[in-house]
Amino acid sequence: MANRLLLAAGGTGGHMFPAQALAETLKAQGWDIAMMTDARGKKHSGKIPADPIIEVKAASITPRKPIAAILGVGKLTKGVVQARRFMRAWKPDVVVGFGGYPAFPAMYAAQRLGLPTIIHEQNAVLGRVNRVFAAKANCVASGFEGLKMLPGGANHLCTGNPMRAQIIGAVPKKYTAPSAKGDINILIVGGSLGAKIVSETMPAAIAALPQKLRKRIKVVQQTRPEYQDFAKQTYAEAGVEAICETFFGDIETHLAKAHYVVGRAGASSISEIAAMGKPSLLVPLKIAMDDHQTGNALSLQSLNAADILPESEFTPERVKTTLEARLNDSTWLRSAAAAARAQGRPNAAAALAELVINAA
Repeated sequence: MANRLLLAAGGTGGHMFPAQALAETLKAQGWDIAMMTDARGKKHSGKIPADPIIEVKAASITPRKPIAAILGVGKLTKGVVQARRFMRAWKPDVVVGFGGYPAFPAMYAAQRLGLPTIIHEQNAVLGRVNRVFAAKANCVASGFEGLKMLPGGANHLCTGNPMRAQIIGAVPKKYTAPSAKGDINILIVGGSLGAKIVSETMPAAIAALPQKLRKRIKVVQQTRPEYQDFAKQTYAEAGVEAICETFFGDIETHLAKAHYVVGRAGASSISEIAAMGKPSLLVPLKIAMDDHQTGNALSLQSLNAADILPESEFTPERVKTTLEARLNDSTWLRSAAAAARAQGRPNAAAALAELVINAA
């Protein structure tokens, strides 16, 4: 009988992508895999090789909204009952939680039933749900070496963030800096749902660059729908060749070709930038819980592989100044790319899979 793994994850890309990578790795080794997530996660779980995929009752809880918190506790309680019932019937060997409130019911039920549990934290700050279960988990695996908010006594190991197979398969063998007169490929991304500040700032910043530099730039930009026409028009008027779309199904292709990346500092984004070995300019999401995106970004900035501009400083003028300095410095581009690649962990999925196998 095959070993059985139950995944538990919130519905964002940051939780789902590592879960997908782990599932792909263990499915190839013959494991049976099931998943618990919420309604949002179930809609984005089509590429995860798990069957069944259970939609579990869950809700976030915040003291600032007491009525919503009471209702949330009720939903989580129902979710725990769902999870316990499923585990008793399906009998998983290991339960792995990737964070987010939809992971709470499965992790709570698993630890109460005495099942082996592993937590994977994608960010440089342990998430609030993961904190609840970290001390009793067999292991807390993390995407970054430094992990803040880790409870005392927790068994911590840095595995890196598991990445989808298409990302790993597209990693270039080396970084080639643009020649003195050659094209400069800039990839601009804004998280899974786009970012307003990135969508509106980057076209204006690039349009403000000196013509000699501007005419060499080729842009691929993920933009919010309401800014797509603005971006296209701004780039066209500036004489910049640009592809502006709301979503890229082949983002790994553009990431591999990029000389320079601009975007948010989500865990998956930082891990993919590092694995690809790309210099970058990062603008952490200001409202991210516990400011974890700044913590993620620091892992690259501390190596001089990236620049960080907080949202308050992410203006067309500041971005233009940063771009002009970095894109004209091929020595920095090469050293930043090498530093980023040294930070990358392309074997993270295999490392996490080994923890799961050992726990089973």
